Amino acid sequence: MSTHKHSFVIGQHTLTLETGHIARQAEAAVIGQMGETIVMATVARRTSSEPRDFFPLVTSHSEPQFAGGKLPGGYIKRETKPSEREVLVSRLIDRSIRPMFPKGYDDEVNVYCKTLSYDPMVDPDVVSMVCASAALAISPLPFTSTIGAVRVGLVDDEFVLNPSQEVQANSSLDLVVTGTDSAIVMVEAGSNGLGEAKMLDAIDFAHSEIKNICEEINKFQSLAGKEKIAFTAEDKSEHISFVCDKFEKDILSAFQVLDKGERKAALREVSAAIKTELESKELSPSAIDDIIDQTNKKLVRQLMLRDSKRIDGRDFDQVRPIAIKTKTLPRAHGDSLFTRGQTQAYVILTLGSERDAQSVDHYIGEDKQRFMLHYNFPPYCVGETGMLLAPKRREIGHGRLARRALEPMVPNEAEFPYVIRLVSEITESNGSSSMASVCGGSLAMMSGGVPMKAPVAGIAMGLVVEGSDYKILSDISGDEDHFGHMDFKVAGTRDAITALQMDIKTNGITREILTNALDQAKAGRLHILDEMDAHIATPNEDVSLYAPRMISFKIHPDKIRDVIGKGGATIREITEKFDVSIDITDDGTVKVNAVDAEKGKAAIEHIKQITADVELGKIYEGKIIKMMDFGAVVSLIPGKDGFLHISQIANERIENIHDVLSEGQLISVKVIEIDRQNRVKVSMKDT
Repeated sequence: MSTHKHSFVIGQHTLTLETGHIARQAEAAVIGQMGETIVMATVARRTSSEPRDFFPLVTSHSEPQFAGGKLPGGYIKRETKPSEREVLVSRLIDRSIRPMFPKGYDDEVNVYCKTLSYDPMVDPDVVSMVCASAALAISPLPFTSTIGAVRVGLVDDEFVLNPSQEVQANSSLDLVVTGTDSAIVMVEAGSNGLGEAKMLDAIDFAHSEIKNICEEINKFQSLAGKEKIAFTAEDKSEHISFVCDKFEKDILSAFQVLDKGERKAALREVSAAIKTELESKELSPSAIDDIIDQTNKKLVRQLMLRDSKRIDGRDFDQVRPIAIKTKTLPRAHGDSLFTRGQTQAYVILTLGSERDAQSVDHYIGEDKQRFMLHYNFPPYCVGETGMLLAPKRREIGHGRLARRALEPMVPNEAEFPYVIRLVSEITESNGSSSMASVCGGSLAMMSGGVPMKAPVAGIAMGLVVEGSDYKILSDISGDEDHFGHMDFKVAGTRDAITALQMDIKTNGITREILTNALDQAKAGRLHILDEMDAHIATPNEDVSLYAPRMISFKIHPDKIRDVIGKGGATIREITEKFDVSIDITDDGTVKVNAVDAEKGKAAIEHIKQITADVELGKIYEGKIIKMMDFGAVVSLIPGKDGFLHISQIANERIENIHDVLSEGQLISVKVIEIDRQNRVKVSMKDT
């Protein structure tokens, strides 16, 4: 075996890349080790004689439980479908490497990354991204530019490179950046609230490290790289020029139809005419479709750069009209219908108890998520048909971005002891439904009485660029996203950014473009927040009538067993009697969850009686539960009895206790003694 190994330093760790001894039938395979985290990245390729109008790239990142020395949970003791985290990391890899393949390349390519060993000090996601880049670099595939990837945290106002999970837990920033040695390619960020300037500094800090990683991967490539496939995209410029000359006016006229459905119909007519013209040139259907798409891109970009016009006539910094409705669903705990142009998100809020929190299984234990956001994108929202199946990668990614944007402004458990679930149903889509979900989610929570720290809005920015000339677009529509060079989503409050996501369709963008895009995004975000504030400026003071009532109080930890009872009998009796659910933590915190507020209060009073201590000298209204010749047993409070001696019934002598008392009788008694064994004696005298 011919093996090659290359090591270099990234921050506080050394990354070692090795190839040649594992997965030798793949196009390329790299084992990367940083600390005790080990990731294997493999590249596979299959050619096809049939031309395609897309690049069939599939990326996969998996984190099997054996990497952390654990057995999978549940009944099926093997990994099945990818976890949400695995899907999200797979998307990060895809978004980073896809722009680095040449236009027109259509071999089927698989990039498969698997974590073999997990070290809590080193997150495998960034290692996986670097290993994927290294594997593609040494493969024969025409991967045009090496990329590097890093995570950046912010602790005590200092940037931290590739922080451990422990350090990241105290970080106010979670930023992942990929790039080449000359430009940024992909950004994914969440923060507790960071200003535009600080976010740019963080991206710059990341890029300075990325340049070093790219240089080291290039050294590894010089050691182990295979000869690259010679690929030259088919030259279709002559056909594109022909279509431009003959159909430019018709194409631009169709694109400037405002209604999405009517615009698609107009474009179909123009495309049909173009296909008729091109059929005589002995071109394949996929080649004709590609010519039409490239022509459309050229003309739309030209319209923006040369004529300074957007296809829908808006100014470049203009946000589409916004309409907001809340409280449209009587039984929902909160809701909002947020419409921006032809994009619409119906976001519904549900509140639950602690037991409704989502359990997430990690290498090092379980985590409980008390804030969830689920995003659904049915086919009808874009005028199409199809099966409603399990959420796809796009839906998981968009939902995660929206949740990340809102989570920093959600109150903590002490302030608001509910589990929160938002469902964003996209009912119309023409650009940036994830940012509509952010706006709608903020409104739904405020309408449902969630005391958010501040409202959150999001906006998607676009870009067209040619050489040094560029235009930044606010609130991009679907066609502007498709034909532009960048999709840059920014979400936050009036004062700070809480989430950021950027994808590009070019070889990278500069700090100047990023700075201008963030400044323009802030202006758009403030405009949207003004519209939201005009509808609802502060959270409602109370939750919905149909929301569960969460009441929390403390008991002494020693009293927990009294509430639970033998075999759980007491707590079951309380939940059934008062129609509530009860959660008790080890520190004695009792959380009562009741739909009926009065029943909840009654359940709390009952628990307080069970856990109360009998007080010396206090008078109780008790019930006689047992009679004896020399006295009686009196129930004072639930679980606490006192003994009434015959001599303590009256000041005068009583010969027969049955002449004055009977079982079941209610009497007033005073606690006169509590001995060391916690036995209680009571008296009817002086009551």
